[in-house]
Amino acid sequence: MLFAAMCVIWGLPYLLIKVAVRELTPATLVFFRTAIGASILVPIALARGELRPVLARWRPLLAYTVVELAIPWVLLSTAEERLPSSLSGLLVAAVPLVGALIAWSIHLREPLGRQGVLGLFVGLAGVATLVGFDVSGGNAGSIALVAVVVLGYAIGPMILARALGDLPSLGVIAWSLVLCAAVYTPIALTRLPSHTPSAHVIEAVLVLGVVCTALAFVLFFHLIGEIGPVRATVITYVNPAVAVVLGVVFLHESFGPGTAVGFGLILTGSVMATRVGRTRLAAPTPTLEVAEP
Repeated sequence: MLFAAMCVIWGLPYLLIKVAVRELTPATLVFFRTAIGASILVPIALARGELRPVLARWRPLLAYTVVELAIPWVLLSTAEERLPSSLSGLLVAAVPLVGALIAWSIHLREPLGRQGVLGLFVGLAGVATLVGFDVSGGNAGSIALVAVVVLGYAIGPMILARALGDLPSLGVIAWSLVLCAAVYTPIALTRLPSHTPSAHVIEAVLVLGVVCTALAFVLFFHLIGEIGPVRATVITYVNPAVAVVLGVVFLHESFGPGTAVGFGLILTGSVMATRVGRTRLAAPTPTLEVAEP
């Protein structure tokens, strides 16, 4: 049940972001989402004594916040002003591919081998297929923004695993949300909508902050405790499929043969590339293995 819940919860943000940016600027949306998430997780982390230990590592914490939350979340929201939510979710599915390539290039894992290299090419072919068959749903600029998001989601876990992996996970996430909300506060206050947002937008923001951020991390910690960090990361391959289904059902986005083929190639390539070799990182923090949208 936890696994199914996480597959849905972290496949949902793409739909909610698409709804919210109809009336809110990306920066305003990121502020509200992180502020809501922080208001829920900070008291929990404080009660558990998990905030203080993180402060000593403020430099890597800041780096993680920038590459995993502050930049990717605003760029993803900006991209979804033009891209279909389903396409955004499918492109983000390339995170394991990029992560495997970066880890190999900086010697954090064993050589990829033939299967790993083939997996990278298969995954890249999947991305090319998605972009080639969905040019009507977006533009090159928005796709480039998602590419930066993918890069950030791939680098973030490495920073956490190497510099923050021995710290309380909830404390790291709580502080990251606080920092991100603080950065976007002055920007959000100057870009508030001139009218009260519609009920659908308010609902989307609340669900993003409460369910897809605060509740999601708490449930994910429990999931890791039940099935372990390795099996828990399988949700990375299910979230994009959920994003596609939600986009097609609720936003009437298109889903054609090219989308299906592209998604299949990305998943296949990701599995091939990430199964080869073992990371040299010592005991990485489980929560860092999944890129939360």
